[in-house]
Amino acid sequence: MSVAVTAPKGGVAPATRRVMNLSHFLRQAARRFPQEIGFVHGAATTTWSDMDTRVDAMVAALTAKGVTKGDRVLVQSKNCLQMFESMFACFRIGAVWVPTNFRQTPDEVAYLAKASGATLMICHADFPEHVKVAQAESPAIAQVIGIGNAPFGEDYDALVAAHLGTTAPAADVEYDDPCWFFFTSGTTGRPKAAVLTHGQMAFVVTNHLCDLMPGTTQNDASVVVAPLSHGAGIHQLVQTARAVKTILPPSERFDVAEVWGLVEKWKVTNIFTVPTITKMLVEHPSVNQFDRSSLRYVIYAGAPMYREDQKRALNTLGKVLVQYFGLGEVTGNITVLPPALHEPDDGPHVKVGTCGFERTGMQVQIQDDSGNEVAPFETGELCVCGPAVFAGYYENPEANAKSFRNGWFRTGDLGHMDEQGFFYITGRASDMYISGGSNVYPREVEEKLLAHPALVEVAILGVPDPMWGEVGVAVCVAREGAQVNEAEIAAFLDGKVSRYKLPKRVFFWDALPKSAYGKITKKMVREALEERGLLPLDKQMEKSA
Repeated sequence: MSVAVTAPKGGVAPATRRVMNLSHFLRQAARRFPQEIGFVHGAATTTWSDMDTRVDAMVAALTAKGVTKGDRVLVQSKNCLQMFESMFACFRIGAVWVPTNFRQTPDEVAYLAKASGATLMICHADFPEHVKVAQAESPAIAQVIGIGNAPFGEDYDALVAAHLGTTAPAADVEYDDPCWFFFTSGTTGRPKAAVLTHGQMAFVVTNHLCDLMPGTTQNDASVVVAPLSHGAGIHQLVQTARAVKTILPPSERFDVAEVWGLVEKWKVTNIFTVPTITKMLVEHPSVNQFDRSSLRYVIYAGAPMYREDQKRALNTLGKVLVQYFGLGEVTGNITVLPPALHEPDDGPHVKVGTCGFERTGMQVQIQDDSGNEVAPFETGELCVCGPAVFAGYYENPEANAKSFRNGWFRTGDLGHMDEQGFFYITGRASDMYISGGSNVYPREVEEKLLAHPALVEVAILGVPDPMWGEVGVAVCVAREGAQVNEAEIAAFLDGKVSRYKLPKRVFFWDALPKSAYGKITKKMVREALEERGLLPLDKQMEKSA
């Protein structure tokens, strides 16, 4: 996982591309602000010095168990202090942190165990079945460490206590040394392990501080509302670089009122979310029951926010929204739309629908199927290059060949760029369907539908049709107490979009299925339609005739 370094013309090649070990962020915070609170979980608080000391102890424990540089450590855990510490412990050893989303099933986690080649597992006490299935599927996991009162393995905190007082120097690392296997969400197939490296992630942290939350200092605070295994974990790593305290809500279930209470209590300045969570935070009655004047950045990623939801959030929270577009493979570093460019009202000066402009140090192009850059406003695939792009998928040459072209990472997202360099996402390439020979991009129609006052969520996908090849099916969620039907939706869309873009059927559900990351995925919606007997569409229509 390293690359050769060639000498510059007239110069001398360095012996290595040594970079800072990412665990040094924690050491820096502990040195500068030893008695300041670094982590909060319910009533428990941990100082930066104590966290750094505990990480050193866990490094000693893992080393005693034979974990060395390059080894993979699988972590199946809810958000907690120990999970957060395990990231820095792996980094400090030079091992690879392999976190799972704790909502995944035992079989899903077993697959990740085998795919990563993990040799040790750290698991929360609530998931004994995950340990059993993972070890059965991957015998290489010979040792397990349990978080909490676990019926398996050695106790995490007992190991820490046994090794307190040990000082662990950080392993020497080079730019391309892996530090984190960031598993993709697997919305179109089996999850793939994107290899994140120490050098890449140092750039990502710097870029996040530059583009997403400038001016961040140790006086700030960040509340966590998503699993630390993925985007939220990267966000909290960024916070550590500036000694910003991380606050975990005490409840395991997402409680909006509790989150707003923490914002008030700890003077929270930034939150990392996805659009569905932002929507829940904004629309809950508790949003106006607590002081949230400390908030400067409400950062949303994972999917674009629909314009109607964006307006509602801006009118409620003020101009604190920050959008970034990016995939796990580029650790979010593709485009940014800062607070100043989020406007609550449409107008000629507002770029409605944009996901922003290129992140600092990154280059983005809209390319055609041959890899050529297309003209402004022409639709193509968003492709990106720069230091935030991952090293590739672990032991997956087929996926690497498919995802890279001429040095550009292919995101699989379709969109266009305007003349000023602002990008607009039309949708995933896999979401587009062809009806009667014409391309249909569902997001355009979804945006129109969400302007209907009775609707709160919408998903449109293409399904086979004997006459048109494919047609659209819309699944809608109505506001509580609202009454709306299929005919009304058809009438509402009439004249707003071309007729070939109109969904052939509209279904109403109590809720849309969401992934473990809080995102609406078309794959899950399609599966739900099939489970309910609503697909194939022609068969379903025959039954109702």
